[in-house]
Amino acid sequence: MFIKQAIRLFHTARPVFAAAEKSSLATLRKKTGYTFANCKKALEMHNNDLAKAEKWLHEQAQSMGWSKATKLEGRATAQGLVGVLIKGNIGAMVEVNCETDFVARNEHFKKFVDHASRVCAKYTEMTEFDGDLWKLGFEADALKNLKAEDGKSLGDHLALLIGTVGENASIRRAICFKTNNYLKLSGYTHPTCTTIAPSDETQVGKYGTIVAFRGNSMSDELQKNLCQHIVGMNPKKIGEENKDKPVENKDDETCLIFQEYLVDSDKIVGDVLKENDVQIIDYQRFECGEEAKSQFAEEAKMAN
Repeated sequence: MFIKQAIRLFHTARPVFAAAEKSSLATLRKKTGYTFANCKKALEMHNNDLAKAEKWLHEQAQSMGWSKATKLEGRATAQGLVGVLIKGNIGAMVEVNCETDFVARNEHFKKFVDHASRVCAKYTEMTEFDGDLWKLGFEADALKNLKAEDGKSLGDHLALLIGTVGENASIRRAICFKTNNYLKLSGYTHPTCTTIAPSDETQVGKYGTIVAFRGNSMSDELQKNLCQHIVGMNPKKIGEENKDKPVENKDDETCLIFQEYLVDSDKIVGDVLKENDVQIIDYQRFECGEEAKSQFAEEAKMAN
């Protein structure tokens, strides 16, 4: 009788345990994105402890990522995304590259772009300066050495990404803005112009821009339209009015203020700015995969 009852208890308890095991496996896979086999192995090694299993998976992915990064180092990374993050008087724009457009659409890749943008914004937030505008450009090596909140470098997190997506990836460049004295920032990415998740503030796309401007009457729509213009028309500089020149001989169309306004072809950008009492102080435009026309030095630039 005792034996039969024990057997009966054994058979009724087993499905409960199996269900819990299956639930943990599903949770771990959804949270980390790693394969069924790897998640199962991690849970078995750590007695179904989710936290320990997740930590082990990340460590393995990072270790594998460094190995893959070394092996794939020479492989071209022409695809990717530009991330733009604006938080009050701080702006960060980052370009992260990968081998294929398929990986560029991957949620893990997008999350990394968001993470890199936030690390750059945090670095900028801690910077004190006098004046109206502070800008700092980062090249790849400097970016990889920036520390995230967990104490690891962006290079470490990049290795984790490579281990996860299984192809080469690189952090190419970044530009950071910080403003004082009523200067404001606006940002935009194209074509998606969407955040990665409802809780995230980073926009991602193939093109991006950050604009520093002065003016209290600049609506959200006007900010977006001007950013769209810069992305679409790619002006080389802002340009300056010269009263000694006839209107028809003013600066060429590489200057922002003399370009035909993208939203209204009957106007030039300079007219739109005057009508709204707005002044563009500075801007930066990134196109994913474009050849770098100038090298960012790791030094602050002041603009008054």
